[in-house]
Amino acid sequence: QVQLVESGGGLVQAGGSLRLSCAASGRTFSSYHMGWFRQAPGKERESVAVISRTGGMTYYADSVKGRFTISRDNAKNTVYLQMNSLKPEDTAVYYCAAEDRAWPPKLNGIDYWGKGTLVTVSS
Repeated sequence: QVQLVESGGGLVQAGGSLRLSCAASGRTFSSYHMGWFRQAPGKERESVAVISRTGGMTYYADSVKGRFTISRDNAKNTVYLQMNSLKPEDTAVYYCAAEDRAWPPKLNGIDYWGKGTLVTVSS
């Protein structure tokens, strides 16, 4: 079992920045590819950014490339999402996710989910 707890969400103006954190506990964190997904009101959950077990590979949704950066610290069992130049369309609940098999992790293959943190971007 892996427990994931997100933090860092909140209300920010368009153009601003936020840093999300996801603290993991349980089984060996470095065994898992990690990812951030989001779900906006009335929309399906989608992948935002994923990072491989060692952090050597990353993958971003086209909508966030150049604005968001995913990183991880395996010594601290934590994965981060730095979000810059935020737009109102980034408003969503952001979920941390873990998968120990396929790369890149995809929505239907996730083993563990956090409960999510709300990010609201005002115009």
